[in-house]
Amino acid sequence: MHNKFAKRARSLEASDMRIILTAGERPELISFAGGLPAPELFPIEALKAASEAVLTEEGPASLQYSATEGYTPLRQKIIARMNTIGIPAELSQIMITSGSQQAIDLTGRLLLDEGDTIICESPTYLAAINAFKTYEANFVDVEMDEDGMIMEALEKRLQENPHAKFIYTIPDFQNPTGRTLSLERRKRMIELANQYDVLILEDNPYGAIRLSGTAIPPVKHFDTEGRVIYLSSFSKIFAPGLRLGWICADEVFIEKYIALKESSDMHSDGFAQRLTAKYMEQNDIEEHIKNIKIVYRKRCMTMIDCIDQYFPKTISYVKPEGGLFLWIELPAAIDARKISLECLENNVAVIPGAAFFANKAQTNTLRLNFSNTSEDRIKEGMKRIGKVLHREMDNEPTFIETVKL
Repeated sequence: MHNKFAKRARSLEASDMRIILTAGERPELISFAGGLPAPELFPIEALKAASEAVLTEEGPASLQYSATEGYTPLRQKIIARMNTIGIPAELSQIMITSGSQQAIDLTGRLLLDEGDTIICESPTYLAAINAFKTYEANFVDVEMDEDGMIMEALEKRLQENPHAKFIYTIPDFQNPTGRTLSLERRKRMIELANQYDVLILEDNPYGAIRLSGTAIPPVKHFDTEGRVIYLSSFSKIFAPGLRLGWICADEVFIEKYIALKESSDMHSDGFAQRLTAKYMEQNDIEEHIKNIKIVYRKRCMTMIDCIDQYFPKTISYVKPEGGLFLWIELPAAIDARKISLECLENNVAVIPGAAFFANKAQTNTLRLNFSNTSEDRIKEGMKRIGKVLHREMDNEPTFIETVKL
């Protein structure tokens, strides 16, 4: 039956990451694998009140088909939030999506033909790689340092690939590395995009979760020619199960996005949109985000302290200013996939970093998530990882005690 599949589907298969994430459903396992928000921070009681209000005030409309571009009051609230971060926008420039992942996929449908080139950070977001691969795109990697994508390397790639469709970037607390693109590099990226006539896809689901340092305006803030398509989401700051994200772009793009979305799912969940808008009407979402940041800051620092205490001194890591992830680099000879499987045997899950490279993988890297685990469990899980790393790197005995929580 294999030949019945479309060409783009024949090579699709479960990844190591999916296997590890599935294993993460085991209650005895301490998981640093997914990018999950902390469920205890979901505003359950406030959502109950908002839900009752929506059903009482506009019950039939909330359960009916609705506009493809999204619920107008919610789009207006998004515009207000966009203005606070330096992106002035009009209603015609905002479309609601079923999570930012749908926005990524719709962008592939909108812009990519077979063989087209995407320029991206190395490493970059795995789900974006997978989405764009289904449209048979080619990826051109750009090296990063502690300040994000290196602009000299980006210009070289643009010179070598004059017909590249877009630059894909996650400038704030990048997934998987946690790095943040510096202010000067954001300005330079816009200059290069204008000079080489290339679009920018700015993916920013984590920008509101700044845990330290000073906020930097989005890349789109510096956009002078309408060539930046900005994506964001309520998933990391509110409730991921509602599956609500948005696209902010010039009207010429939004019109096409609406046509593509209409053929995909007609519209995002109308009740979820009204529920979110009502919550924002009744509550201060910025106060909610502030509370999230307090918890995540403690968890992030706990994980960093554990790295310093339990891990071999030969590893290095990126200390993020926000987001959900820590990026670990092991000595070059160490196979992170093997490490991740050994960790899984000891009831702790991590993601090998090789999955986040669009082309040549760096096999000595790990991504750890700190947002979805209590501080006590972070400490225990990091101890277990440290034992695995010491055994591999210091030739210690192979037995590692599994601690039952």
